[in-house]
Amino acid sequence: MKHIRLIPDDTNLPFMKWAKVRTPVSIVLILVSFALFFAVGVNAGIDFKGGTVIEVHSHQPTADIADIRSKLDALALGEVQIQTIGSPNEVLIRVAAQPDGAQADQAAAQRVRDTLGAADYDFRRVETVGPRVSGELARTGTLAVLFTIAGIMAYIWVRFEWQFGVAAVATLVHDAILTVGFFAATQIDFNLQSLAAILTIIGYSLNDTVVIFDRIREILRKYKQMPIRDVIDLATNQTLARTIMTSLTLLLALLSLYVFGGPVIRSFTAAMIWGIIVATASSIFIGGPILIYFNIRAPKDEAKKEEVKKPAGTVPAKTPARAG
Repeated sequence: MKHIRLIPDDTNLPFMKWAKVRTPVSIVLILVSFALFFAVGVNAGIDFKGGTVIEVHSHQPTADIADIRSKLDALALGEVQIQTIGSPNEVLIRVAAQPDGAQADQAAAQRVRDTLGAADYDFRRVETVGPRVSGELARTGTLAVLFTIAGIMAYIWVRFEWQFGVAAVATLVHDAILTVGFFAATQIDFNLQSLAAILTIIGYSLNDTVVIFDRIREILRKYKQMPIRDVIDLATNQTLARTIMTSLTLLLALLSLYVFGGPVIRSFTAAMIWGIIVATASSIFIGGPILIYFNIRAPKDEAKKEEVKKPAGTVPAKTPARAG
């Protein structure tokens, strides 16, 4: 049976030549993301702007989440998060902070009580999440992203060389900025799930970038006289099939979650879909090409004794592609 190949084995795309287009496009997207973030801002959710937390106990063995959501959406209270906690009849409701202050929050909580009704639900707890708590969540979330990027740079530095670490961090920062710009442009709720999506995107982007970096290092050791531009092109082409297939597989799963997963995880899956597309493009067009600005060469003691020189105007035969 003949295998289907989306990317032919002899693919030889000139990625470095396309850098003239990639660089201005990336700069424009970053500037647009910054402009949207500072001019429009993200649609901060309950986690970051506060609100009211209501814990209810359904008299039925299993709470009807869809019914609760439809009733509360009709109240037009802004963002409302609903989830089961513990047993199937325990429900946690989060209502976004109301624009008119504490009294409006109390009125919103009372409207939720009146709508659900004491005959069907027992109200166990009603609390208000103030701006202080939400501010702490915002700070700790930002620190989590920054420490993650710093840790990744340290790992790449030790695993490869400092040039690779700088290139990897530049790629990750690029992906994070564009993802935040996506939230500002679409006004999808930005909450702790969104931060989790950004961290997941950073991890995925790093995985793709490290695969290409590892192949670059192998080729540098094998073809010591090959120009660095050709090294990057060859490494990117050799790992292109793996990169594209992995991304397509993830996108299929994420699209299914976005369509059938419901509104609770829709903001997370939307950010992930955008992030996977951006991370795939950046690992191909940004991570490797950034290395052109550094004088990277294989150490002499690690290079092979026999050099395989590249004939003028030709691309050397590919090494067997390896999974990952």
